[in-house]
Amino acid sequence: MTGTAALLRLALRRDRLLLPVWVLGLALAPVGYLSSIKAAYPDAAARQHFFDLNASSATFVVRNGPLYGSSAGNLLAWQCGFVPVVVGLIALLTVVRHTRTEEEAGRRELTGATVVGRHAGLAAAVLAACGACLVFGLATALGVAAQGEPWAGALALGAGFALAGWVFAGVGAVAAQLTWGASGARGIGIGVLVLAFLLRAAGDSSDTAGWLAWLSPIGWAHRLRPFAGEQWWVLAVGVAATGASVAVAVALAARRDLGAAVLPARLGRSEAKASLRSPLALAWRLQRGTLLLWTGCLGLVGLLMGGVARNVADTMRDNRAVADVVSRMGGGGAVLDAYLAGTMTLFGLAAAGYAVQATLKLRAEEAAGRAEPVLATAVGRVGWALAHLTFAFFGPAFVLTLTGWATGLASGAPLVPAALAQLPAVWVLTGLAALLTGFLPRFAAAAWGLLAGFLLLSLVGTALRWNDVVLGISPFQHLPRLPGGTFSPVSALWLVLIALVAGASGVFALRRRDMPVG
Repeated sequence: MTGTAALLRLALRRDRLLLPVWVLGLALAPVGYLSSIKAAYPDAAARQHFFDLNASSATFVVRNGPLYGSSAGNLLAWQCGFVPVVVGLIALLTVVRHTRTEEEAGRRELTGATVVGRHAGLAAAVLAACGACLVFGLATALGVAAQGEPWAGALALGAGFALAGWVFAGVGAVAAQLTWGASGARGIGIGVLVLAFLLRAAGDSSDTAGWLAWLSPIGWAHRLRPFAGEQWWVLAVGVAATGASVAVAVALAARRDLGAAVLPARLGRSEAKASLRSPLALAWRLQRGTLLLWTGCLGLVGLLMGGVARNVADTMRDNRAVADVVSRMGGGGAVLDAYLAGTMTLFGLAAAGYAVQATLKLRAEEAAGRAEPVLATAVGRVGWALAHLTFAFFGPAFVLTLTGWATGLASGAPLVPAALAQLPAVWVLTGLAALLTGFLPRFAAAAWGLLAGFLLLSLVGTALRWNDVVLGISPFQHLPRLPGGTFSPVSALWLVLIALVAGASGVFALRRRDMPVG
């Protein structure tokens, strides 16, 4: 464990922009939700009516988890039912980034040649992720308690979020030992996260198989029961699971060589396929797993969101304040249109996440040293960059098309055009990520911070009626609110122009700067 503190400082320094953005930005979401709930349901009668309508809805329970009561705190905990999934995802990605990604890039070997213990890197990565989750949980608790909610419930809510992050930090630590590449480790971790969500959803929506939810760390966060008679002993289950997974990761790390993996690598072909003779074909090989994963996950979420559309519409018809909050997020006068338009905005932000990841594949290939052998051939920098940007620009169109179709299939409304209307704003994120990769490659990951900022403006800022100038910073505020709104080609063309200029500038800078930049 020698050198753990130094490596922890290094990890925090490398994530000095990314971690504060997600911790503070995501902590504002529950605060915004609570303000919206109190505005929409100002008295006990209104909250009880909401509880009566939604507590027994299977589709709502699958999406958000069980609703334990009708107080403002209960409604808040229920509205934040998906937050443990997001925190778990961030935690496992953070651990993989500071373990397997470091080995894959060769930096772990350099630090290991100094006075650093064998397990110091793994310990530093887990401590960084768990520390960020703990800070997020405390920030959430303070923000909720500051609005007059009971301290016990606020602490349980924040502890549930942190608990999910801790467990999946351990999952990320184990996944990092199993595969040869960071992408494989991320795939294993995300697969476990999806399984945990499905187990929680199956357990909460079943009268006879409720025990399934106890097999899921996401279910443990709900079983803390914030604002509904807190069950603090559940924290011990999560802490024990975290300790066990970290112990397994340490044992696996001790049995393998640096840079190797527990699972054997599959032997490749003796000769490459003819289909890999172009930069675009290689980019497809590298990008296809990410594209299919995002499409599948968002498609499932689309089916879920579309399935609850009718229930949401019935709820909002009985409460004008709720309808007003949702209509500010999108849509015209119709209540169902407002809900679906707000849903399309969320899917647009999610598709922008895929676009950023696809664009930053350029930087990942450069940092790992795999770009140089490709560029040493007849392949030029511009062609190599455009091959990856093809997926960053057109991949989101595929994701949104399938997601809009799935949501429309479940809700009974044609939503593919509404989903594709998000593309101009998504492309702005693609262009900005390319711009950072070209001009400031060391800070290319700041593109995730931009996305987090736009997410904050679209969700919290809109609900809290922030100044229009501030909200206008997000490109998603300039999109038509479909269905129910009016399409404005002028705004869309301006966003596309900004995206193209930013993307072209990034490619121009990439063509002229040194490669690789460490």
